[in-house]
Amino acid sequence: MSTTDAIAHPNQPDLDPFLAWLRHGRESSPVHADDSQRTWHIFRHADIHRVLSDPATFSSDMSRFIPPQADFDLFSRGNFVRMDPPMHRKLRDLVSQAFTPRIVSGLAPRIAALTSELLDGVGDAERFDLVGALAYPLPVVVIAELLGVPVADRASFRRWADTLLSREDTGSLPDEAMMNRMAPTLREMNEYLLAHIRQRRARPTDDLIGKLVGAEVDGHRLEDEEIVGFVGLLLLAGHITTTALVGNAILCLDENPAAAAELRADPSGIPAAIEEVLRYRPPFPRLARRTTTAVEIGGKPIPADQILMLWLASANRDSAQFEDPDRFNIHRKPNPHLSFGYSIHFCLGAPLARLEAKIALEILLDRYQAIAVARDDRSEFFKPFTMNSARRLPVDVQAARAVAKGAALRGVVSA
Repeated sequence: MSTTDAIAHPNQPDLDPFLAWLRHGRESSPVHADDSQRTWHIFRHADIHRVLSDPATFSSDMSRFIPPQADFDLFSRGNFVRMDPPMHRKLRDLVSQAFTPRIVSGLAPRIAALTSELLDGVGDAERFDLVGALAYPLPVVVIAELLGVPVADRASFRRWADTLLSREDTGSLPDEAMMNRMAPTLREMNEYLLAHIRQRRARPTDDLIGKLVGAEVDGHRLEDEEIVGFVGLLLLAGHITTTALVGNAILCLDENPAAAAELRADPSGIPAAIEEVLRYRPPFPRLARRTTTAVEIGGKPIPADQILMLWLASANRDSAQFEDPDRFNIHRKPNPHLSFGYSIHFCLGAPLARLEAKIALEILLDRYQAIAVARDDRSEFFKPFTMNSARRLPVDVQAARAVAKGAALRGVVSA
C-alpha cells in the first residue's frame, strides 16, 4: 500500500482514488501520452515548473483545439488566461491596475466587515453550511463591488461558475457536445456583462468596468466585446478560488485538529497554513498548455501542437520537491506549490484570495472555539479531477466562551 493509499479523507472519499492515480502517474509514467483524449499527462513538479516557465514553447492558446462556437468565441476575445505574449502582457497590465498591493490591502476592512456580517447572519446556529453562509458570498460580494455589478445577482454568478469552471468530466478540452451544453450559460453571462459595459460607455463610472471602458491598449480603446472576457474571467475566477480555499482550509483543519488548535492560539501562523492548504488541496488541479514546437520532456519526445495536461495537484505532492508530501504541515518551509500557476500566468487574484482567506480564518477561529465538519449531514463536492472544492460543507460550531462582539473585526482592521 502506498503512502497516498493510506491517507483517509472521510469528508471527501472520492479524493483518495484521485490522489492514488496521481501518485501512480508520478511513479510509473510521469510523462504519459493519452491517445484516447489526445493529450499528454505531466505529473512531476520539475517538468510542470519547466513548462509554466516557458510560454514561448508551451502556449496557453488552445483555440485551434476548441470547436467554433459564437458565445465562447465572444468570451475568449478578452480572456487573457488563454493568450500568449505580447497581447497577454498588454491586457494583463490593464487589469492588474485594479489589483495593486495598495488596493488589495485597502480591502481588508471591508472583507473583515463582510465576514462578520455573514457570520452574524447565521446567528446562534450550531450548524450551518460554511459554503453557503460564508465561503461563497464573501468573495463574490468583494469582486462584484470591485467590478460594479449588483451583488444581488450573485445566485446567477454561482450558477455560471458551476457550469463553466467545474465540468464533471475528466477530459482535457471541451468537445462540440460540451460546447453546445455550455452555450446557453455563456450567452446569458455575455449578454449580462455587455449590458453593464454599455451602460458604462454611456455613463462613465469609477468602478473596474468603468475603468476598462476608458482604458487604451497601444492608443486604441477596447471594444465592448473585448471587455466581456476580461470582466467574465474576473467575476468567475475572482470568487471561485477563495470559495474553494476557505472550504478546503476548514476541511484540512478538521482532519488535523492539532493544527487548528495551534492556529487558534497563535493566528500569526495562518498565512503559512493557507499556503499549505493550497498545496495540499489546490482548488484547480490542472492546467493545459500546447507545444509550439517539437520538444522533449522527462526524456519523452513530444511533437508540436500537442496538448499537455499539467497536474498541479500531482506536482504539489512530488516527494522530489516536498518532504513527506502527503502530510499536512502548516510549518512547511519552503512551500513552492504551483496552485496559483507560475511565471507570466501566475494568478492575478492570488493576493486577494490570500487576504480573503486569511481574514475569514482569523475571524472563524476567534469566533468559534470548535469547528467540525458534520458527520451526519452529507457534504457535497465537485469531482476532484476538475475542481477540488466543496459545493456544500455543513459544520458544527461552538461559540467562543468570552469573545466580545466585534472583537475579531476590530483586531483585523487594526492589524
